[in-house]
Amino acid sequence: MLNLLSHYTTESVTAGHPDKVCDQMSDAILDACLREDPSSRVAVETFGSHGTLMIGGEVTTKANVDYEAVARKVYADIGYTEPLEVFSRVVTQSGDIAMGVDTGGAGDQGIMYGYATDETEEYLPKGVVLAHALARRLEALRKDGTLSYLRPDGKTQVTLRNGEVITALTSTQHTEDADLETIRLDLTEHLFLPVLGTIDGIDLLVNPTGRFVQGGFEADAGLTGRKIMVDTYGGLLPHGGGAFSGKDATKVDRSAAYMCRFVAKNLVANGHAKKALVSVAYAIGRVEPVMVEAYSDEGVNLSDIVQKNFDFRPRAIQERLGLTRPIFQETAAYGHFGVAGRPWEEIVSI
Repeated sequence: MLNLLSHYTTESVTAGHPDKVCDQMSDAILDACLREDPSSRVAVETFGSHGTLMIGGEVTTKANVDYEAVARKVYADIGYTEPLEVFSRVVTQSGDIAMGVDTGGAGDQGIMYGYATDETEEYLPKGVVLAHALARRLEALRKDGTLSYLRPDGKTQVTLRNGEVITALTSTQHTEDADLETIRLDLTEHLFLPVLGTIDGIDLLVNPTGRFVQGGFEADAGLTGRKIMVDTYGGLLPHGGGAFSGKDATKVDRSAAYMCRFVAKNLVANGHAKKALVSVAYAIGRVEPVMVEAYSDEGVNLSDIVQKNFDFRPRAIQERLGLTRPIFQETAAYGHFGVAGRPWEEIVSI
């Protein structure tokens, strides 16, 4: 049931993509709160559009955080120099929601999924790994000065058939003076070849419109939580719909999705399946999940193994994965899964 399509496409975006800028700003604010007060409850969204940034949401914390300063630092660190007018409207979390969370219950209802496959060393589908690798390297080529005409905004995409790449695409922002042919030649040498290993038989597409000078908030609006497929499994697996960035671990949209990934990866790593899909569902304010299920690629029900070895109560997830630490800004670009060192990527014995 979990054998993926033999022919599929998946994408990634750079840290300078406007939606990802907003994700990083939201998670930087979360980290700033957790750094001073690990019990902080944070639900922060940012919206950027044409020289303006709006910060909104609900925060309950003892931390003293300058939200605007945090957002501006993220903007500058990514590489943007364009002026930005910032508005902030952040209030205290609703008492009706807090009432259920205070007792250890879930901060909202919802369904979350986690997936793992033995297809790659990252335990992710090959296309997802390659799309992120292209986007990461595209940013590195800009930041290390290899291709000085590159600018922060960019996207990548790969199409695979029977496990082999047949099309690879990148759209990258660039300076006014860079011509398309130079960009194509440079990215073939410095981006596609190093990441893909070969370009034989692969259709390479670079800036298909022919020009990408205006980018970031100057070209497009950005919004926290609008790249949920880039954040997870490339659109190849189910998604409950809840975004991650800007949310502390009492929000099961984030913490339970991390736990599902942790469990799925360990089912595969421990030989219980070649591919595993884990799902969980919650009711707002309720401590115990209303459902926990897991299946292998052969349709074997692994739910008993999961329920015996893993605790999906919200506080238990926070404790097991150490989710009250300021570790989230780094996750807000290039996918939340498949990166060594993140607690939900740890392999344990089950």
